[in-house]
Amino acid sequence: MQRGFSLIELVIALAIVAILTAIALPSYAAYMRKSVRADAQAYITDAANRQQQYLADRRAYAGSMSALNMALPATLSGKYTFAVVAADGPPPTFTITGTATGDQVHDPCPTLTLDSAGNRLPATCW
Repeated sequence: MQRGFSLIELVIALAIVAILTAIALPSYAAYMRKSVRADAQAYITDAANRQQQYLADRRAYAGSMSALNMALPATLSGKYTFAVVAADGPPPTFTITGTATGDQVHDPCPTLTLDSAGNRLPATCW
C-alpha cells in the first residue's frame, strides 16, 4: 500500500488553488478601491459641511483644506489628493475635488467633485 500524494494529484490541487486565486484577487482589489472611494466621499462631504460653517463665520469660503482644519486621514494617504477652489462671487462658490493617485486610479471613478450647490460628479459614483 502506497502512502502520500502522486505528482498528478499535487498538480491538480495547485491548479485549483491558482484558479480560485485568479478569480478572488481582482474582486478583492475592486472591493478595496470602492471602500477607499467611500472614505474619500465622506471626507469631501465633511469638507463641504465645514465650508458652509466657514462661510457663516467669515462671509467667504475657504481656499484650502488647511484653512478648514482638515487633516488627511491615514486611510486616504497616498490614494487621493484633495483640492479646494473658492470664488468670491456673487454669490460665493466652492468646488472640492478628490483625485485618485497610486493604485486607486484603477477605480471606475478616479475623480470625485462636490460643489457649493450640492452637485456631486460623476453622478454614477456617488
